Amino acid sequence: MIKKQLLFILAVTTLGYVNSAYSQSPISGFMQGKGKGNISLSYNSEKYDQVYLVPNLADGVPIFNEVQITSASLYATYGVTDQLDVVFSLPYITSKGNASEEVLNNLDYENKRSGVQDVSVFVKYNPFYFDYGATSLRLTAAVGVKTPLGGYEENEGLQSIIAIGNRSTTVSAIGLAMFKMDSGFFATGQFGGNFATNEVPNSYISELKLGYAVSKFYGDAYLANQFSTSGVDILGEGFEGFFPATRVSYTKIGANVYVPVYQEFGVATGISTLLAGRNIGKATGVYGSLVYKF
Repeated sequence: MIKKQLLFILAVTTLGYVNSAYSQSPISGFMQGKGKGNISLSYNSEKYDQVYLVPNLADGVPIFNEVQITSASLYATYGVTDQLDVVFSLPYITSKGNASEEVLNNLDYENKRSGVQDVSVFVKYNPFYFDYGATSLRLTAAVGVKTPLGGYEENEGLQSIIAIGNRSTTVSAIGLAMFKMDSGFFATGQFGGNFATNEVPNSYISELKLGYAVSKFYGDAYLANQFSTSGVDILGEGFEGFFPATRVSYTKIGANVYVPVYQEFGVATGISTLLAGRNIGKATGVYGSLVYKF
C-alpha cells in the first residue's frame, strides 16, 4: 500500500524554508505518523541579474548589477500524533551583490549581507482522510508563524536591495488537499494567506503539485504563486526606499527529487525559476539536502 511505502520517504520537500519568494511551501500533503519525523540540512543558491519592475522586466539590478543569495537551512518535522505534525525551519542567509568598488566607496555601501534570518514553526493537522480502494483523499490545515531571530537590518535605503529579510512577524494559514494512488502517483493543491507586520503587505499564496512517490524514489513538479494585496512599487508612487513595504507577487515553477542512500539517510535536490513577478528578482535557484529520518 502507498501508505506503507511513504514511510520510507517522509523527508520530501526538504528545501529550507527561506523567507523569499523563491522558497516553496513548507507544508506537504504527507503526514509523518506518531513519533516519526525527519531532519534535513540543505544548501540553496539563487542568482538574478534582471528585476521584475512595473511595468517592465529591467536588465541589471540597481546599484549591485546582479545578486546571488545562498542559504544553509535546518528543516525538521515531527509527528506528534498520526494526524498532527510540527514543522520547524531556520535559515542562515548570505546575499551578495556585484557593485563596483567605485560605486561602493561613493555610496558607502557593501556588497554583502549575511546572518541568521527568521525562524518558522508550523502546526499541521489532518482531520479528514478518505480511502477509495486504490486511491485516497487527504484534507489538511496548517497554521504557522515566522519571526526574525537574527539581528539583520532591513531599512538601509538602496543597500537593502541585498537585505536578507524584512524583519516581519508573519502568521500564515494554509488549507491543503492531496489525492494519491497506490501506484505512487499523487496530486496536491493548497491555498493560504500570509498576515504580516512591519508594513509588509499581506498576501495570498497557492501551489499545485504533481508527483510520484514509492519506497526508493520521490519526485514532484510544482507551480507556485504569491499575490500581495497591497504595497508600493519600487521607484513608483509612494515608494520611500523602504523595501519591505513593496508589493511582491510572483509565479514560479520547480521540481524536487529525493532518494534514500543508506539506512535512515537520503539526499534531495531541486530546481526552481520565476516565470513572472512584481518587485522581485528573476531568479533561478538550485538546492541540495542531506536528510535523516527517524
